[in-house]
Amino acid sequence: MILVSACLLNLPVRYKGDGNLCSLLLPYAASGQLLPFCPEAAGGLPTPRPPAEISGGTGRDVWCGCARVVNDQGEDVTDAFQRGAQLCAKVCRRYNITAAILKQRSPSCGSSAVYDGSFQGRRITGMGVTAALLAQKGVKIYSEEDVTAELLQKLLANG
Repeated sequence: MILVSACLLNLPVRYKGDGNLCSLLLPYAASGQLLPFCPEAAGGLPTPRPPAEISGGTGRDVWCGCARVVNDQGEDVTDAFQRGAQLCAKVCRRYNITAAILKQRSPSCGSSAVYDGSFQGRRITGMGVTAALLAQKGVKIYSEEDVTAELLQKLLANG
């Protein structure tokens, strides 16, 4: 089984209250091979919610206390992001999940890029809060931009 950002299966959990469908994933979800999870919703944030970005670094910096997650209203939502990430890590451990396909550029799920905290659309290299925690725990992280049918077959065969 592969953990997948719930929004990529078009579940309405994004900050805007919609999904972000990655249609290549649907047949695998329908067969029960993917486990959808939204760390922001699991962490207690409402849907819809104000957009949030990592201020002062990346997800790894959040875990070391060097950066915070702040929404565009100025509210610090770091605790909710960390709580959701920790719940996601527990789910991965419980179901022996070793790979995750996460939404690129999300402050939770970004695998190689996140927004810089300025709410100006500027990207920086780095992982989101959940992606950083899962990677630290040995889960292989991919984004929807990495997904191919071949990659999915390989991950499911090695799972």
